[in-house]
Amino acid sequence: MEPPPEPTLHPATPASATVHGFAGWRRAALWPAVLLMRFWGWTLRFELSAEDRRQLEIADRPVAFALWHNRLFITPEIVRRFRPTRPMHALVSASRDGAWLELFFQGLGMHTVRGSSSRLGREAATALLGVLRSGDDVGITPDGPRGPIYEIKGGALIVARRARVPVMLFGAEFLSAWRVRSWDGFYLPKPWSCIRVRCERIDPEELADRDESARTLEGRLREMNPDRAPMPARPVRTPA
Repeated sequence: MEPPPEPTLHPATPASATVHGFAGWRRAALWPAVLLMRFWGWTLRFELSAEDRRQLEIADRPVAFALWHNRLFITPEIVRRFRPTRPMHALVSASRDGAWLELFFQGLGMHTVRGSSSRLGREAATALLGVLRSGDDVGITPDGPRGPIYEIKGGALIVARRARVPVMLFGAEFLSAWRVRSWDGFYLPKPWSCIRVRCERIDPEELADRDESARTLEGRLREMNPDRAPMPARPVRTPA
């Protein structure tokens, strides 16, 4: 089967598209929170099999990590402990919420690429493709940035397919955690808690059929990421 055509390079971000960011005192004001997050990450315990650890630590070539959006909190600590020789670039929304997430990742030693399927998507895809070809890893949340939760979008795997790199499915089961009242029920593992980690490496050849591979990978990610804590209930608003 012929590989899909390479994406064309696009010009710089168009003036009509906005990438929200923070600078100056706002960045400086976040440093206490970043230091807290670093300490928080250091307290976490990860439980994984010898095979899962081997898969996670293989660094013979760059990979595209695929994880659900609500597992993002532990990504910097996973990279620090198990893939220190492979810098990771995370795809972060161009929105104002994404600006906070960008500061969080950068403070913890990760790189970011701004954009999403709905905003600056083609520019972000081109940037991620360049990252993989330079030898670094990328991280993709196929149900982000706003859901639906646990559903892989059709174009989520296009970068890995075109770069011909493996996809690393990442699973995390939180044994003790809080969940944020958000569209994805974002997980915050409690300090000193344990997280069970699972990994599965998918070769590029298995991604040839876009729709079929998306269905298969969605099923595998759902299986690898059981929810112990229920989704937080949203308040019921009654008419005044």
